[in-house]
Amino acid sequence: MNTWIGGALAVAALFSGGFLYGWKGVILALTVVVFWLLLQFVKLMRIMRMASEAPVGHLDSAVMLNAKLQPGMKLIDLLPLTRSLGRKLSDAPETYGWIDPGGIQVEVVMNAGKVQSWQMVRPSTFSDAETEANTETMTRPIDTA
Repeated sequence: MNTWIGGALAVAALFSGGFLYGWKGVILALTVVVFWLLLQFVKLMRIMRMASEAPVGHLDSAVMLNAKLQPGMKLIDLLPLTRSLGRKLSDAPETYGWIDPGGIQVEVVMNAGKVQSWQMVRPSTFSDAETEANTETMTRPIDTA
């Protein structure tokens, strides 16, 4: 939720609580706002704990991350997808990288805490002949004789 909208809703709750129920309404509205903030804090701490338990810059599948990324996605939405903190690749533009066990890396460019762009970088150790041979053996029909 946008910060301005959340702040406006909190102020509206305080004023409407005060207008409708007096000081008891203000206390109730304040309690609801503090509860909402505590829920957001717990969500953030759970995500950070999960990310801290994994090695920095590693993830299970770079292809799945590449498929799920969207422009404008916030960092708080990106961390549950990767389950780890990204390895910082550069400062300008702010770029983070995650690599999977197969050597495929996803480089995400962030701007103001939001995903601006990303690219998937495959390892250059595989030759085109090896890739074609692997593809051919995977798609070849199985002999039943």
